[in-house]
Amino acid sequence: MAFGARPIIYEINTWVWLDDFSRNCGRPVHLGTVPEEVWDAFASLGVDALWLMGVWERSPRGVLIARASRTLQREYERALPDFSPEDVVGSPYSVHRYEVDERLGGAAGLRLARERLAARGIGLILDFVPNHVAADHPWVNEHPEYFVQGKGDDLVRAPDGFFVSGGKIMACGRDPFFPPWTDTAQLNAFHPGLREAAAETVLKIAGQCDGVRCDMAMLLIQDVFEKTWKQRAGVRPEEEFWETLIGAVRAKYPGFVFMAEAYWDLEWALQQQGFDFCYDKRLYDRLIHADAESVRLHLSGDRQYQEKLIRFLENHDEPRAASILGPDKHRAAAVITATLPGAKLYHEGQLDGRKIKSPVQLGRRCREPVDRELCSFYGKLLSMVRSPSLREGEWLLCETGGWPDNPSYRNLVAWCWRRQEEGTLVVVNLSDGPAQGRVRVPWGELGGGTWVLTDILNDGVYERDGDEMLDPGLFVDLSPYGYHVLRFSPAVA
Repeated sequence: MAFGARPIIYEINTWVWLDDFSRNCGRPVHLGTVPEEVWDAFASLGVDALWLMGVWERSPRGVLIARASRTLQREYERALPDFSPEDVVGSPYSVHRYEVDERLGGAAGLRLARERLAARGIGLILDFVPNHVAADHPWVNEHPEYFVQGKGDDLVRAPDGFFVSGGKIMACGRDPFFPPWTDTAQLNAFHPGLREAAAETVLKIAGQCDGVRCDMAMLLIQDVFEKTWKQRAGVRPEEEFWETLIGAVRAKYPGFVFMAEAYWDLEWALQQQGFDFCYDKRLYDRLIHADAESVRLHLSGDRQYQEKLIRFLENHDEPRAASILGPDKHRAAAVITATLPGAKLYHEGQLDGRKIKSPVQLGRRCREPVDRELCSFYGKLLSMVRSPSLREGEWLLCETGGWPDNPSYRNLVAWCWRRQEEGTLVVVNLSDGPAQGRVRVPWGELGGGTWVLTDILNDGVYERDGDEMLDPGLFVDLSPYGYHVLRFSPAVA
């Protein structure tokens, strides 16, 4: 199932989501027994694809490690003060086998869920973890050659980075900038047998869904992998890991979608290696921590590159947006991520204003009150994003300007969408103070006429002169973190 060029993707932490339903219903609910009205609700949001995070069988060894970790226990207590060891179900990124966990409904339950989503025009995305598997995955004993291996002194030098299995010393999976993941075994991306096995794994996954989100995808880029593991990796292959794998899968499933979790400004490299969409972590960081100018510079990049980015304010790795952003900044940032080209990612609970980030090792979460005003805002925002001009139109970054004695215009970011006769202008004040400025709207046909500008999110209606909007530009005066989403139509004489 094709998602379209600018899909809306909705992530669900499958285990805790089903646990909530089971508690509310007073009976076990799994993927095959989710009520029909729940799938209807996703359709009403206009979701193009549902990412069911964490459906694969979790590692028994990983569960023991997750329960024993003092560091993780502090996170459990913060997120779920009454947690018990039974609430710790292990990390979804310590995959024991790529089989749907029976406690979530198994393969049959996933098949029913996919059928119900497809009936509503919604695709299904699942996880693929290319860098590592659980330390007790069958491959560890059956195919130790698939893994990065160590020597005896490694156990002494880095006891948290290596473990013994079947008489061999195996490296734990790792990101070079962080401690190893002690519940995992590091796969060797240079080994030809591993590459074949990984392709077979994704082909099996592709028979059950419409796309995969690839965890820490940049770790498998050859330059990165070689720098991380040096001589332990062995001989570097001629072809990139992702080019080999994506090519093998697309030969059988031409429309299968590949999403990359990507960092370190390697999104462009991954796009060139075959990924349809890559995380836009750079935009996320700038929205949270930087200013309007940094956002504007980021958006001035190549148009094709922009179309293959995934814009988000939340996912299971980041803090809840409502916990780190005030209500006004939250809405302003949400308007920005929703109205840019590329894919949009929303995290279950984001639309309700959840504030507690749940560790992925937990199978239960706290109840939280729903922020009704935020829900209403997101409802209007998602309805607007489904408009043809934003789904199919041409996007352009707009120039902003102002006056020497009023530099507040530098806090404005603006862009526009055009599809046939439909035009939409987005202007956001990305600061905690008022901002005034002018926005040049790059549509020559505005000249010589008067136009009605309807603010879709704020219910305002304005009449403006077309010549003025061309030069010097549309005057805007926005409150702190204020925004306009203006739809243009010619005024009736």
